[in-house]
Amino acid sequence: MKELLEYIARGLVEHPDAVSVEVEEDDDEEIVLVLAVDERDMGRVIGRDGRIANAIRSLLRVMATRDGRHVELEIVGDED
Repeated sequence: MKELLEYIARGLVEHPDAVSVEVEEDDDEEIVLVLAVDERDMGRVIGRDGRIANAIRSLLRVMATRDGRHVELEIVGDED
């Protein structure tokens, strides 16, 4: 899931080198993915009315469901 999220995010942003993903596993069934992008690219990753972010969350949810897990996505801006 981490690799897919990085791939999608790098394709959306103007500063792909600033993209990073941290994985936090709360327990056996929940994963929190923290996507950090350049502050200037936040709009590109979130999209109008959050449509892009929701689409990414849907893809991650499908992958997690196949493994019997629950996934959450947090998107944070990283100032350089």
